Amino acid sequence: MPSITTKDGVEIFFKDWGPKDAQPIVFHHGWPLSADDWDAQLLFFLAKGYRVVAHDRRGHGRSTQVGDGHDMDHYAADAAAMVEHLDLKNAVHVGHSTGGGEALHYTVRHGKGRVAKLVLISAVPPLMLKTDANPGGLPIEVFDSFRKALADNRAQFFLDVPTGPFYGFNRSGAKISQGVIENWWRQGMMGGAKAHYDGIKAFSETDFTEDLKAVEVPTLVMHGDDDQIVPFADSAPLSAKLVKGATLKVYPGFPHGMCTTHADTINADLLAFIQG
Repeated sequence: MPSITTKDGVEIFFKDWGPKDAQPIVFHHGWPLSADDWDAQLLFFLAKGYRVVAHDRRGHGRSTQVGDGHDMDHYAADAAAMVEHLDLKNAVHVGHSTGGGEALHYTVRHGKGRVAKLVLISAVPPLMLKTDANPGGLPIEVFDSFRKALADNRAQFFLDVPTGPFYGFNRSGAKISQGVIENWWRQGMMGGAKAHYDGIKAFSETDFTEDLKAVEVPTLVMHGDDDQIVPFADSAPLSAKLVKGATLKVYPGFPHGMCTTHADTINADLLAFIQG
């Protein structure tokens, strides 16, 4: 399998499809999934002539189930190692959920001269956790309950999340896909429990405020206003205000996993931004 080995000995699996001289689009997946979560986007943009790249975060999918380094600094450094290995330039970085934080952190810390544009989809920045400075965030008890559910019965937890809030399948009238639910579970269970447990802290407690202020490339922020995982009001509008010149696109009624449930809409808007 194609992979690179980081400085601390972690093998990072990646997919690299399409013409090597085409503009690259790098996709950063959400917790606790893998590069497979981008299937609908990878095939769409491959057919449009782009070079598409997606990796499994450390501890997730086919990457090494290492016991440490499950934080945004390591996530960004791992992405940078892959980008440098493939020598990707003029790349568009697209991050979903936790991957949005990773893509942002990578862009600011490692992406100068390599990143052309940035897209944050249903992303965790600026900060998910409720604090004195972020009163609209979620209380720590919410994330503690995630940790408990994962530790008690990860397999059941990883069925409950996609069956309910992730794709909005708990909403009346939702068109439920059992295949999508089981694919989420499959991706989650491929990864390591330690990475997933530690990842909850990484996505909920990392404050991306300074990263957002430091972005120097055109940025698109996309979010559904019925996101039950990363609540809309305390994420996308705040991020878009902090990034100089960012474009905010809001999707009425769309869930957290809208890249899957509404792939046609999301793909068309991504393409328009990339070509714009």
